[in-house]
Amino acid sequence: MKKSIISYNVNGIRAAVKKGLLDWMQDGQYDIVCLQETKCQPDQGPIKELEDMGYHHCWHSAQKKGYSSVATFSKVKPDHIVAGTGMEKYDSEGRVLRTDFGDTTILNCYFPSGSSGEERQAFKYEFLDDIYDWVKKLKKERSKLIIVGDYNIAHDDIDIHNPKGNKKSSGFLPEERAWMTKWLESGFTDSFRSLNPETQEFSWWTYRFNCRAKNKGWRIDYQCVTDNLKDRLKSARQLGDAVHSDHCPVLIEIDL
Repeated sequence: MKKSIISYNVNGIRAAVKKGLLDWMQDGQYDIVCLQETKCQPDQGPIKELEDMGYHHCWHSAQKKGYSSVATFSKVKPDHIVAGTGMEKYDSEGRVLRTDFGDTTILNCYFPSGSSGEERQAFKYEFLDDIYDWVKKLKKERSKLIIVGDYNIAHDDIDIHNPKGNKKSSGFLPEERAWMTKWLESGFTDSFRSLNPETQEFSWWTYRFNCRAKNKGWRIDYQCVTDNLKDRLKSARQLGDAVHSDHCPVLIEIDL
């Protein structure tokens, strides 16, 4: 059965709701919606509205209010939910939420940004190393993984509007891009790039310089699937017409 899965950094769910997020979800009737950077505690979210729309909801929120955090909404109740990785320095920031549906596991992830300075860039590198090892271990137990979210990395030149000018920018550093290559070579498929090898689409635009209107963006939001799910992918694209955030939603349709 074909399922639609959305990954979307909403840059604050309460602000996104004011911009029509729930109406957009209602119109799309998506099976699973994974949000990053919700910036809220569960009791601050649109609980009643989600339930009225037929969504089960689970949340992994940062200890610091108004920061980071992820949430997953699904039309089918997950069989198993795990908030966090067991690594406190990441779990305290609400960065990973696991939901199991049958033999398939979805990880909703918000990778750290390193753009605020050297300290957070170092934290990002630690996260990349640790999440790689953690997922490698999880994959031995759960072989069918879909790992969605804001990875905060543009992988190749085609994934960024100005690759030459951004070679020293966090999110497009050689070390980050090399990690992404290693990640994909470890048994994961970048859904969008697999189905659209030559297409340039972006999922994030800075609010500055009217970049979204000029389509000067980055593709940093991904839905990576284990290679054993690659042949089940039906479509993958950025939904750039949805404007509730500085990101846009990423959609895949997959036969589960």
